Amino acid sequence: MLRPALTRVTTLSRSAWVDTLLGTPLKIALIVVAGLAVRFVAHRLIDRVTDGIASGVRGVGRAEGSQPSTALLAASALVRARREQRARTTGSVLKSLTTAVVASIVVITVLDELAIPVAPLLASAGIVGVALGIGAQSLVKDVISGLLMMVEDQYGVGDVVDLGSAFGVVEAVGLRITRLRDDDGTVWYLRNGEVLRVGNHSQGWSRAVLDVGIAHGEDLDRAHRVLLEVATSLTDDPATRDLLMPGPAQPQVWGIEDVFAEGVVLRVVVQTKSLQQWAVARELRRRIKERLDAEGIHVVYPPPEPGVTQVVGHPA
Repeated sequence: MLRPALTRVTTLSRSAWVDTLLGTPLKIALIVVAGLAVRFVAHRLIDRVTDGIASGVRGVGRAEGSQPSTALLAASALVRARREQRARTTGSVLKSLTTAVVASIVVITVLDELAIPVAPLLASAGIVGVALGIGAQSLVKDVISGLLMMVEDQYGVGDVVDLGSAFGVVEAVGLRITRLRDDDGTVWYLRNGEVLRVGNHSQGWSRAVLDVGIAHGEDLDRAHRVLLEVATSLTDDPATRDLLMPGPAQPQVWGIEDVFAEGVVLRVVVQTKSLQQWAVARELRRRIKERLDAEGIHVVYPPPEPGVTQVVGHPA
């Protein structure tokens, strides 16, 4: 009688031991493995998307039917570097967020399997999250703004941008800070959350715009013709041809832009490649000055207009 009873007790003990071994620990192991698998798959998907964006195959905010100038710029090393930086940074942030979400779900599920109450922990985490959110609003705003700037490709490393409070070349773009260097070498650090507007001088194409003040009494048709000839000469000169946009966009004289006491303003515009508008404007300014002096056309000082370069000479 004792042996069968002892056998039943031993069998029950083994069964309890097997249930304990194959019960909660096995479930926890499966939960951890499932979390790692989800994280692995999510990271692979993020890598595929970011690789596509970095290589130019896909991207957020790409316009269909873009102009040939955009296609030409897409081949430049600068644009490729900017696109790759944007894709890698965005992918790194998404990976970190994915890891944090999956780890949180795994920890909560494991605690529930161990019969540890998770409701108080969730409530405490919620309170801490609200406190951190209130105390770090500016940080969260900077990070979200930086992420959106990268996704939308508002600017990148090497771009010349006007961010309102600073103007210069972008040296670094982070999730919280953008670093600029202006013309005199000063380095500016701007929080992304404080950038309310972006003027990018580097995307797609640029345009050199010059205002030429012609004195009253001069033949405007002749001045118009001379200015157009000078602007068109840039397309025939190998030294400046590569700075201009190819295709149908030819230099133009838009005509009379303004009339003031000493004369009238004729506006000359030349479409250039990205970041070449200043070099083209300097060369065009020199050629216009020399040609007008040779033609005996008197120029005057037109009223200044923000963002437009002017050609001046000896007053009439």
